[in-house]
Amino acid sequence: MVARAAMSKGTSVVAAYHAALERPGVADASAAVLTEGQREARAVFGDRPLCVSLRPNLVSRRALAAYTAASETLYGAFARLEKALLADEVLRRELDLDPEEERLALADPGFGASSPSSRLDGFVSDGVIRYVEYNAESPAGMAYNDVLVAIFDRLPVLQAFRKRYRARPLRAARRQLTVLRRAHGKRFRTIAIVDWRGLPTLAEFEMFQRLFEAQGLRAIICAPEDLTYRRGRLRRGDVAIDVVYRRVLLSELLGKRDIARPLLDAYVAGDVTVVNSLRAKLLHKKMSLALLSDDRYASLYSPAQHRAIKKHIPWTRKVREGHTTYEGKTVDLAEFVIKERERLVLKPNDEYGGKGVILGWTVDQHEWEQTLLTALTSSYVVQEKVPVPKEPFPVLLDRMHFLDLSIDCDPYLFWGTVGGQLTRLSSSALLNVTAGAGSVVPTYVIDGST
Repeated sequence: MVARAAMSKGTSVVAAYHAALERPGVADASAAVLTEGQREARAVFGDRPLCVSLRPNLVSRRALAAYTAASETLYGAFARLEKALLADEVLRRELDLDPEEERLALADPGFGASSPSSRLDGFVSDGVIRYVEYNAESPAGMAYNDVLVAIFDRLPVLQAFRKRYRARPLRAARRQLTVLRRAHGKRFRTIAIVDWRGLPTLAEFEMFQRLFEAQGLRAIICAPEDLTYRRGRLRRGDVAIDVVYRRVLLSELLGKRDIARPLLDAYVAGDVTVVNSLRAKLLHKKMSLALLSDDRYASLYSPAQHRAIKKHIPWTRKVREGHTTYEGKTVDLAEFVIKERERLVLKPNDEYGGKGVILGWTVDQHEWEQTLLTALTSSYVVQEKVPVPKEPFPVLLDRMHFLDLSIDCDPYLFWGTVGGQLTRLSSSALLNVTAGAGSVVPTYVIDGST
C-alpha cells in the first residue's frame, strides 16, 4: 500500500520503473547489486554509501534541453559579469574580497575562462529550473556520478525498465580531463589532485586518479603541505607537477597561507596550470547571483541573458542597510528581510556545504533577526525561497521503503557547455551531501519507449 500510494504521485515513466521493482525478486536482487557495487567501487562519502535509492533520476529529453539552454545562457551572463569585475574595482568591492583574494583573482591564470568546469545548483518546479548557487571554484561529484552509473546499469530493475524505455545515462568525469588538457594548452605528463588530508571526498579523488592514469597520465593525490616550489617548478617530492586539479578552496588555502605559499607562488608566476583558477573566486562568491539578480546591474547583460536571469535566478541581494527593489517596488532591505522571513534564506557570502545557511521558514523570528544582525555586520546575501520538488523514491533502510524526497538538479558546465548532472535527494530542506542530509543518484534521460 505504501508503494502504490507513492507511485500514484509520479509520472507514468516513474510508475513503470516502480512497477518493475514489484516483480518477484527484482527489488532484493537490485538492492544487493547496489550495496555490493558501492562497496567494491568505494562509492562512499566518508563512511556513508553515496546512494540509498534503487531508482535514478529520470528526465525527459525536453526537460534536459530546457535545463541546458538555461544553464548555457546563464554561463554567458556569468562570463560578462567576470569581465566587468576584472575591469571595475568599484564593482569588485561588492564581492567583499580580502586583499589576497583580489590579488590572486587579478593574476593571469593562463587560459580564458576562470572556471572551465562549474556547476549550477537548482530546483525544478512547474517545468522551470531556478538556480540558487553557482559552484565556480571546485564542483564536486562528477566521478561519483559516473561510478554510480556503472553500478545502476547492472541493477536488475533498470535492465527490466530498459526493455520498455530507452534510458541514457548522463556522465561527466571524462569531460573534466578534457577541461584540464585544454586549459594547459599542450601535452603534459603529471597531474596533482590537491586537497587536505582526511577528507570524506578521498574516494572521489581516487576515482579521478584511476581515470587519469587510464589515459596515460601520472596522477598523484596530495595535500598543499606536500608541495614545494623551486627553480620554476611546483613539485611533490621529486615529482614535477604540470597541472593541478584543485579541489581545495581558496578560502581554506588563505587560512593556512604559509602552507599554501608554494602553490600560490607557482600559480602567480605562471609555472603551473591550476584548474579551476584562483580567479574563480570572483564568481564563486554568493554575491555573484546578487550581481545577476539586482536590477541596478541589468546593463551588464544581453537581452537574452537578462530574460534568463529573471526566469531562472531567484531574487538575491547583498545584505546591507538601505533600499533595494522587489517586484518593481522600492523596499527597505532590512525591514523587508525581517517581515518576509517565511520566504527568504540568509547565506554567508563565502561558505560551502550548507554551512551557515538559515532557511527563514525553519527558524523562529528571534533567531532570524539575530542572524540578520550578524549578516549586516559581515558578508551575507539574502535570497528568495524557491519551490523544492519532491518525488517518490524506493529507499534502502532496514528494508525498501517508498519515501517522498526533495530532489535537486545541478548541471555541470565545461567551457560553458552542459555535460552531465549531479542529482541529490534528501528528506531535509537543505540538500547537501556535505551537510549530512543527502544521497546522490545518477540521472538518466528517457529517449522514448523501446
